[in-house]
Amino acid sequence: MDVSPPHGNKLINLLVDKQEAEELKNLSQDFPAITLSQRQLCDLELLVNGAFSPLSGFMNQAAWQSVIEQGRLPDGLLWPIPITLDINAELAAKLNNGDKLALRDAEGFTPAVLIVEDIWEADKKTEAEAIYGTTSDMHPGVDYLYNQTGEYYVGGKLLGIELPQHFEFESLWSNPLELRKLFKKRGWKNILAFQTSKPMHRVHRELALNAAKQAQAHILIHPTVGMTKPGDLHYYARVHCYQAIMQYFPANMAMMSLLPMAMRMAGPKEALWQAIVNKNYGCSHIIIGPEHASPPKQNGSNEAYYSQYASQEEVLKHQQELGIEVITVEETRYVKEQKKFLPLSTIIKDGYESEMLTDNDVKTRLYSGQTIPDWFSYPEVLKALSNAYPSRCKQGFTLFFTGLSGSGKSTLAKIIYAKLIELGSRPVTLLDGDIVRHNLSSELGFSKKDRNINIRRIGFVANEITKNGGVAICAPIAPYTKMRRAARNLIEQHGAYIEIHVSTPLETCEDRDRKGLYAKAREGIIPEFTGISDPYEVPENPELRIDTSSLSAMEAAQEIYLYLFREGFIDTAEDCITNF
Repeated sequence: MDVSPPHGNKLINLLVDKQEAEELKNLSQDFPAITLSQRQLCDLELLVNGAFSPLSGFMNQAAWQSVIEQGRLPDGLLWPIPITLDINAELAAKLNNGDKLALRDAEGFTPAVLIVEDIWEADKKTEAEAIYGTTSDMHPGVDYLYNQTGEYYVGGKLLGIELPQHFEFESLWSNPLELRKLFKKRGWKNILAFQTSKPMHRVHRELALNAAKQAQAHILIHPTVGMTKPGDLHYYARVHCYQAIMQYFPANMAMMSLLPMAMRMAGPKEALWQAIVNKNYGCSHIIIGPEHASPPKQNGSNEAYYSQYASQEEVLKHQQELGIEVITVEETRYVKEQKKFLPLSTIIKDGYESEMLTDNDVKTRLYSGQTIPDWFSYPEVLKALSNAYPSRCKQGFTLFFTGLSGSGKSTLAKIIYAKLIELGSRPVTLLDGDIVRHNLSSELGFSKKDRNINIRRIGFVANEITKNGGVAICAPIAPYTKMRRAARNLIEQHGAYIEIHVSTPLETCEDRDRKGLYAKAREGIIPEFTGISDPYEVPENPELRIDTSSLSAMEAAQEIYLYLFREGFIDTAEDCITNF
């Protein structure tokens, strides 16, 4: 294959002039329109501001096909990730080539218009295999592709009206052209990108400084603040951590700018993509870690989707073509005997004992009030993290009951609600299935689509309660794994999510059925009834599993209450026994 020339320094500007922008704003009210998701908004911003140069819009089918098959654009230029605009079948049926499609944000503003070139049905399986190397929806990127994207793609050229405004951390947002000008003003020639989606601690500072010495470069701390992987700390809290650690870098050595990128967690291909994006922001070097842009381990096991150094190998293979130099870093741990961090290969060769904390270790210690060792982080960073991870007795959380109709979910939820109200340590809200159906979802039926909408609404409300320090108690049937997983991923950014599978057998549920719903379902009077004509997907790893066929309601509720006590959500410490 002919190798295309390296990615250049030219940025694509997709913003139209002011006069055309005003005309488009007015005319766009008559165009077909789509309200963009968070990922789509992230992609749109990086397209319009030039970070995705040389792309001039969302990919058409030929570009998508070329990226899937070769990891390159049709002209041969290296590009490993498809940048597509997904839409539903209803909108796809209304569009024709040449149409203008208004792209709107959640508030109804139109930051851009797409001139439609192509509409085609998405081949999600092929895309999953090519980009993620797996078709399993346990991979977060594949899960998003299969379950959160539309059935069709629409491609075409973008007409940018206005870049999105960021009202939080206003001084920390810069587009590629602004950063390039700032680097030039400061006299920075070599710039090392440190792109991360995690909080930074002592080891990260040391790795960045050592890499900067190697590259003879200044450092751009470039946190991903669009969409990151499930379980990552919300970026508001992470930015406070980054701000705290900046004081520990030498003066005039490092700066920070926020990157509104939506991660795909595609491992090697994503590392390659991030190198291209950072080159567009004006960086000459980039740090690539041992598991760069990789998702969590499969099913909580030790089996990874990509080998440990696969991302480094992939980017190094294309380094000359990319036009950005790669600085690879090895897995590093703290050696108490030497009082410093050392690469794992050195630790093994010299037979040192070492230690390191994972993000989950830090989270668990903060939740349980345990100390973090001084060698791991800085006091200011830990203070910022402790605000995000308060001790569990002060933390908001969601109790998510799931089980068949008649399993005892609602009864258990009501008992726990009463006990927590009586405790008086937090505001508590009961989101029982019937209550939600009456107040939030009265227009919905019981089709799979409507059930998903109902659970999304419950998850949204529970998340708002949780992130504000309250307790949300949810008790829907929630029969599908995907909907429960989506609720967990949303809520765990801000607090704890405790899934309680009420595993009462079907025959017991039928015996308890006072409304005769199961009988009607077996007669075919009620279609799509969970457990009869529609499946219930049993949770694989809930925090608690309760079978009420062998326990009274109060006995089962006490198991849940004691679990909350054991895990620290109910605490006897003096600073936790306070009324809200």
